[in-house]
Amino acid sequence: MQEEKKLAITVFSFPPDKGNVGTAAYLNVFASIYSVMKELKQDGYNVDGLPETPEALIEDVIHDKEAQFSSPNLNVAYKMSVREYQNLTPYSTALEENWGKPPGNLNADGENLLVYGKQYGNVFIGVQPTFGYEGDPMRLLFSKSASPHHGFAAFYSFVEKIFKADAVLHFGTHGSLEFMPGKQVGMSDVCYPDSLIGNIPNVYYYAANNPSEATIAKRRSYANTISYLTPPAENAGLYKGLKQLSELISSYQSLKDTGRGAQIVSSIISTAKQCNLDKDVTLPDEGEEIPPKERDLVVGKVYSKIMEIESRLLPCGLHVIGEPPSALEAVATLVNIAALDRPEDNISSLPSILAETVGRDIEDVYRGSNEGILKDVELLRQITEVSRGAITAFVERTTNSKGQVVDVADKLTSILGFGINEPWIQYLSNTKFYRADREKLRILFMFLGECLKLVVADNEVGSLKQALEGKYVEPGPGGDPIRNPKVLPTGKNIHALDPQAIPTTAAMQSAKIVVDRLIERQKVENGGKYPETIALVLWGTDNIKTYGESLAQVLWMIGVLPVADTLGRVNRVEPVSLEELGRPRIDVVVNCSGVFRDLFINQMNLLDRAVKMVAELDEPAEQNYVRKHALEQAQALGVEVREAATRIFSNASGSYSSNINLAVENSSWNDEKQLQDMYLSRKSFAFDCDAPGAGMTEKRKVFEMALSTADATFQNLDSSEISLTDVSHYFDSDPTNLVQNLRKDGKKPSAYIADTTTANAQVRTLSETVRLDARTKLLNPKWYEGMLSTGYEGVREIEKRLTNTVGWSATSGQVDNWVYEEANTTFIQDEQMLNKLMNTNPNSFRKLVQTFLEANGRGYWETAEENIEKLRQLYSEVEDKIEGIDR
Repeated sequence: MQEEKKLAITVFSFPPDKGNVGTAAYLNVFASIYSVMKELKQDGYNVDGLPETPEALIEDVIHDKEAQFSSPNLNVAYKMSVREYQNLTPYSTALEENWGKPPGNLNADGENLLVYGKQYGNVFIGVQPTFGYEGDPMRLLFSKSASPHHGFAAFYSFVEKIFKADAVLHFGTHGSLEFMPGKQVGMSDVCYPDSLIGNIPNVYYYAANNPSEATIAKRRSYANTISYLTPPAENAGLYKGLKQLSELISSYQSLKDTGRGAQIVSSIISTAKQCNLDKDVTLPDEGEEIPPKERDLVVGKVYSKIMEIESRLLPCGLHVIGEPPSALEAVATLVNIAALDRPEDNISSLPSILAETVGRDIEDVYRGSNEGILKDVELLRQITEVSRGAITAFVERTTNSKGQVVDVADKLTSILGFGINEPWIQYLSNTKFYRADREKLRILFMFLGECLKLVVADNEVGSLKQALEGKYVEPGPGGDPIRNPKVLPTGKNIHALDPQAIPTTAAMQSAKIVVDRLIERQKVENGGKYPETIALVLWGTDNIKTYGESLAQVLWMIGVLPVADTLGRVNRVEPVSLEELGRPRIDVVVNCSGVFRDLFINQMNLLDRAVKMVAELDEPAEQNYVRKHALEQAQALGVEVREAATRIFSNASGSYSSNINLAVENSSWNDEKQLQDMYLSRKSFAFDCDAPGAGMTEKRKVFEMALSTADATFQNLDSSEISLTDVSHYFDSDPTNLVQNLRKDGKKPSAYIADTTTANAQVRTLSETVRLDARTKLLNPKWYEGMLSTGYEGVREIEKRLTNTVGWSATSGQVDNWVYEEANTTFIQDEQMLNKLMNTNPNSFRKLVQTFLEANGRGYWETAEENIEKLRQLYSEVEDKIEGIDR
């Protein structure tokens, strides 16, 4: 039976470039496909001609074997004539409005439509065509998205009707089929995702931490998702100057009361300046005399910044499906699981247990460390170090010599029976925390033992086989394994949550803390004035992982509380009195992602009702900025106050993203104004709770007026795996420069990023976050070496981070010059590194060089002329290499 089954594995290439074939979040795609195909072969599937290694598999797919030189084209698996295409694709005439008559110029050679890929027996590996914007940048400005192009439709017609697939396996997060225009949910035969997928069962490997887009794949393309793990996390660590700094600080602590204190402090200051930390910490001038009392604070602030960099979590390398992490690779994940209190399960966090031992409350320690109080920074470092040590000791006891987890249950029973010999107790007995509460520790480590079992379980290939046999695949929640270990083990069919149940009470608690910190920070930087309006973004995945934290932030800004009914559904809000709030109500402009709009329409209704309710409260304007602005706007536009208080915006129904990311990735934009026009035309569709069922209506004038009052822009980071430069979504929805252009006084708004990825929530400025990101990823040897060890895909990951950094320059102007300068030193000035990048993936290397030149050409990076000269020369060298001309 198995040997007759036909499977079409589909990989993605985005942005379209040969160096990008097989793109997927956190996944080493070709190594994973190879491991899946070997498993299928053992099960009796026909995979005739499968090469010996994953590298050879890449070569087969990305080189056209008939071309004499290494060609710019992928391997062509099938040429489809226009007549055959029209017969097989009944809806092809509907595509002509956007793309003209077939074959068109995408995935076509002038006469035929081309299907790219390679067939091995009954398994076909195909490359999904792209959206098709790259040929015509002006399409990015349309507020409604275009239909798929002829080449896209031909690919799926081939899979269903010529190759006759029994199932299609979309490989990794994520393709563009499920984002094609059509209804948001409940597809009909005039919706493109429905026409494209036809009657083929759709199995989809999807990243476990992305439940929102996985839901779209299920609703709009009938996918059975199978979750895969993100790579094991590690701490970012310290390198080069940062490492020297940490050594200087420890010698300062032991020698500060001797005559050498002053001298060490001045070395700390000059080293910190060389590492560009003077942007993050206010440092005294180098020759300045610092009284001994203040030295501790200077050192404490630098120390606190360094510890923040050191302990930042990084997913190292890329995941391969069917290869779970070894136990020791799971340590950093467990340390972070252990850092959160879980009151509902009666579990105290390890840091709070340790802090109690020395008579402190962990929240106080976090606060002191944030302020740079030296003894608190030091205590927090000890707590962190001891947490890592105790958990490592525990993991070592539950693994065998090969590093695999033995049956944890048996090992645990024997450990827990010993009392004094519990490995974490043994470890703690040699530290100052030897008096830690044993009962609390035991409960916590029982829970960590369960988590460890789940992290190392291997079910990703097993679930795929079940799906291909038409059997049941067990469902499970998607999200961040650190916040919610129930996401594990992977290999589950991902679901989200009950959208009516958010925001939860716990989410409301966390939201208050973040909003208060945000307003505090904005007041400090603006002469004590409250921000009148904050422009912010709501994401789908975010709100699923945090049970509605960012939604709750909006409610708290305008000063209302959600009210749940007896079944726990949140469907109304009540205003908090101004006395209780203790500050003015702050106006908001909410930009919802297209995915959020699809998943949480009830919550958009809730927010819209809340804002309009607040605008109609009989309160003084200087205490209620929502009302203040709505009254001004109502007068200017000649409408009722209620209509003027429109604040909840997104894309037109069936469209996603502002497309700024596509323009930046393909370098197809002229100037920043063009990017801002795209944002306004695509994101100015308003939700109106007074017109149920009307969908999204364009209200660009109100959108512009509301944005023009913004004093601050704001986004949330919610998981350690995805930060600002890892994906293009964050800058795609960032309105910082746009607001500056709309404001009458032309003042740039402050831009903030809240980071709730650790127990110690932070509100940082956008530029601080970009620097933290650059230091821990792009410029961090641990990160880029980890990426390079995965080969072809790794070079692309490095290039992607640089391109996204340029995206931030374009939308916010908050990227420091030194970030580009250091990146150039790391990847271009170093000959060994240069050759490694060029030989491993010449196409992505070319894009890297092009991005450096573009950053300079657009005025985001000033550097010495010889650096630019070298880049130009490299560009032509790599061009020749790609075209197969050896000099």
